[in-house]
Amino acid sequence: MINFNHYEIILASQSPRRQQLLKDMGFSFKVIVTDADEVYPKEMPVIEIPVYLAEIKANAILNELKENTLIIAADTIVAIGNKVLGKPRDEADAFDILRQISGRMHKVITGVCLKTALKQKSFFAESNVYFRYLSDEELYYYITNYKPFDKAGAYGVQEWIGYVGIERIEGSYFNVMGLPTQMLYKELINF
Repeated sequence: MINFNHYEIILASQSPRRQQLLKDMGFSFKVIVTDADEVYPKEMPVIEIPVYLAEIKANAILNELKENTLIIAADTIVAIGNKVLGKPRDEADAFDILRQISGRMHKVITGVCLKTALKQKSFFAESNVYFRYLSDEELYYYITNYKPFDKAGAYGVQEWIGYVGIERIEGSYFNVMGLPTQMLYKELINF
């Protein structure tokens, strides 16, 4: 592994999945959760939204930047066509979101922003996720037992619904979890 010990790494994300993935990649880091408004212009193309939001998160903690600090910020969206399916507000909203992706392909796009005092690099990864048709009973079972209210698209690929519902993924599995690990590693080496 490339040694990144000359940086104090800050992960600007409260996602436990991102934290675990970064830890499993061998990085030492601290977490700073931003209170940035994750709002984007309504006319913004779907493909640009995650990078825009990742940059907002990185810029929200600029006061933490020292000469040897590296901020890693990320944001993941789920989209069908030009419609972004966000985090569900409640059980009814989770059911509605899952009903929309049941039996269809949707896109999972994660934007990442790497930022130091001297430079910034932003990029994104895109995965196509194909769900089989899921019955209302299966959707309610998942929502009741896994409470996916902190997840874009109302599901976690690493949970029950991923095991039984996903037929295939084109692109990075870890991107669907919330962090395109291979691409991140490559970008960090080149950074």
